[in-house]
Amino acid sequence: MEDWLYRSASDLGRGIEAGEIDPRALADTYLAAIEAHEFGDRIYARLTVDRARAEADAAADRAKRGLRRSPLDGVPISWKDLYDTAGVATESGSALLAGRVPQRDAHVLVNATAAGLVCLGKTHQTELAFSGLGLNPVTASPPCINDHEAVSGGSSSGAGTSVAFGLAAVGIGSDTGGSVRIPSVWNDLVGLKTRHGRLSSEGVVPLCARFDTVGPLCRTVEDAAAMLAVLENGKPADLSAASLQGVRFAVLETQAFNGIEDAPRQAFDQAVAALKAAGAHVETIDIPAVAEATALGPTLFPAEAYATWRHRIEADGEKMYGPVRTRFLQGKTISAADFIEGWRELDCLRLVYAEAVAQFDAVILPSCPILPPKMAALEADDAFFTERNLMALQNTRIGNLLGLAAITVPTGVPSCGIMLQGEQEERLLRLAAAVERALA
Repeated sequence: MEDWLYRSASDLGRGIEAGEIDPRALADTYLAAIEAHEFGDRIYARLTVDRARAEADAAADRAKRGLRRSPLDGVPISWKDLYDTAGVATESGSALLAGRVPQRDAHVLVNATAAGLVCLGKTHQTELAFSGLGLNPVTASPPCINDHEAVSGGSSSGAGTSVAFGLAAVGIGSDTGGSVRIPSVWNDLVGLKTRHGRLSSEGVVPLCARFDTVGPLCRTVEDAAAMLAVLENGKPADLSAASLQGVRFAVLETQAFNGIEDAPRQAFDQAVAALKAAGAHVETIDIPAVAEATALGPTLFPAEAYATWRHRIEADGEKMYGPVRTRFLQGKTISAADFIEGWRELDCLRLVYAEAVAQFDAVILPSCPILPPKMAALEADDAFFTERNLMALQNTRIGNLLGLAAITVPTGVPSCGIMLQGEQEERLLRLAAAVERALA
């Protein structure tokens, strides 16, 4: 049964369908693994044991009667601690929300439950989801799968590590500036950032409502496609004919390679060579609109984040981890005029970018330009925390600012990924499935 913990969600679903896996035994295997794991308490904020077992019982009964609700019916997954769960604390990794217990499930959790998935519990995260590093001295900081002294990436830190350490089949995270993709990259997972508004944010604790998105952290592209369908009560993309033959990729130069470390750069170059060998055409481009859009980030993100949480922060800000509080407070001095003007400019830049890449199937870039830094070094130096946080999010926030879908796929080099970004999730998923095969 222990090998179940490291199988893809889709494989587990097929095992349940074939009668080889009992959903009750599967849920109990995950729950026992979480309780016994040395990092269990640093990955999960709280477990929903009774719910998990009740949902597994129902899934087992449906499987026995041939009435499974979806290909993932009976598969156990984790939820970032900003998704409302009825009667269970949802605190978004912050002492400011300690004791917050919602009365209803988030809309995407309702959809997942209706599809038969099993809720294992809530995972730790960066405080109020406002950092890409995954360091949270207020609650807990999950370790990276490749270096237990390093951060795991944020803000969906526990979502990523729950999968990487074999403590969930899929983790559901959120992505405002990179928070699904950074923990996916650093823990060698597939992470899907959906376009803003594609998946419902009802019942999700907000950070920046105009940027917040919902997305899964998975072992495979197939799982990402399956989970997208589950979360929106839709149909998964057909990945069967995915191919790179004749595909046109654009490598986004300059902005995405600023300050890049050797390992991510070499991993990306090796991945590009493999894509070419699989039949893809790759062209390097530089789009000035990307740098112009990125320059708007320090106005748009902090202004909305501060507006969302200013009353709590002004009242009890001493409860927060200092560097995260400081990042929120950067929004205090940004004027409404600058915010509105910034969004008008960004809307124009999105059109310019779309025209510049229209001839390509997707734009590719290193998922993250740096490797995960050590926790101790980050905690010892606030300036280092700030600098590494900005570097971690350098490439991922491009997609958020430009309103794109994006997916990161492991390159085979630890904590290094290749990211595809474009206008449409299903198209990216098919391309990513072909990329995954080319890099296998």
